[in-house]
Amino acid sequence: MRLVSFSADDAGPRRSGLVTAAGIADVEAIASVAGLDGAGRDALTSTRQLLALPATDLAELAQAAEGHAAQLRERGALHDPGEVRLGPPVPDPQKIICLGLNYRDHAREAGLSEPAAPMFFAKFANSLIGPTDPIVPPRDGAAQVDYEAELAVVIAARARNVEAAGALEHVAGAMAFNDVSARDLQMANSLWTGGKAIDTFGPCGPALVTIDEIPDLQALRVRTRVNGETVQDGNTAEMIFSVAETIAFLSRIMTLEPGDIIATGTPAGIGNARDPKLFLNAGDVVEVELEDVGTLRNPVTAAA
Repeated sequence: MRLVSFSADDAGPRRSGLVTAAGIADVEAIASVAGLDGAGRDALTSTRQLLALPATDLAELAQAAEGHAAQLRERGALHDPGEVRLGPPVPDPQKIICLGLNYRDHAREAGLSEPAAPMFFAKFANSLIGPTDPIVPPRDGAAQVDYEAELAVVIAARARNVEAAGALEHVAGAMAFNDVSARDLQMANSLWTGGKAIDTFGPCGPALVTIDEIPDLQALRVRTRVNGETVQDGNTAEMIFSVAETIAFLSRIMTLEPGDIIATGTPAGIGNARDPKLFLNAGDVVEVELEDVGTLRNPVTAAA
C-alpha cells in the first residue's frame, strides 16, 4: 500500500490519499462511498491519524478503493497522478528524528570513529516538502547547501521501551528522504540544528510505502543524483545501527507516536566530503532514489 498527501491544485486543501491502479484516491471519499465508518470520518483526512488505525481497517480501505474506482471518479475523488501536487506523505508529524554518522563509509569519509550509540538530532515540520517541491535556501549564511539521501521510516504503533527484535512491528512503512543541510550554518552550532531545521530542507516521499511491500529495510540501494550525475550510491546494509536497533534505542528515551518520522542517516558521497566540494546552487536538480520506494526530484531555487 502507498499512502500520500496531495492537493488538486496549489491553493486547494491537502488531502490523504491511497495510490491505486486507477489513480490516487481520496481516503475520506473511499470511506464515504464504501460505507466505512469504523474510525470516524474526521480521522481519515490526515495520514498521521490514518496510521493509527488497525491494520485491518487500512486493508479494508485499500480494497474499497480498488473496488469503487468508478464511483470515486464520478465524485471527482480519483485523480491521475500527473494532475495533483504531492506533499510530504506525513505533513504533520509530532517528531522528526534524524541520525548522523550512521553509515560506515560516511563515518570514514568524515574522518570520524563510528559512534558507540546512535547520534540523533531534530528537524521540524516546517522543513518538510513534497517530492517535486523546490528547495529554497535561506537568504543569509547558507552558501554550503548539501544533500543527504536517506531511508526514512514512519511509526504506526506507539513505541516505548521496545526491544529490537519486535521494533519493526511499530513501523508503518518507508519513504525516501533528503536531509538537506547548510553546512556553514550546521557547523556554526555544535547542536547542528541551525543547518538542518530550515524551511524546505526535508524533501520526502513520493509515498509512504507500507512495510509489507518492502522485502528488507536493511537491503535497499540509496542514491543521489545532482543534475543527472550520481554522487551517492550506497546500501542500507551499511548502516551502523539498523532500523530496528535505532527504534529500540530511541524508544528508551522518548515515546514514539504514530506518524513520527525517523531518518536513518546517509551513505558516503556528500558534497562537503568531496574534492572539490559540491554544494547545491539555484538551478540545480537533486534526485534521491530509494530502492523499492521511489524517487524525489527537487529543484533548487534562489535564496528567499
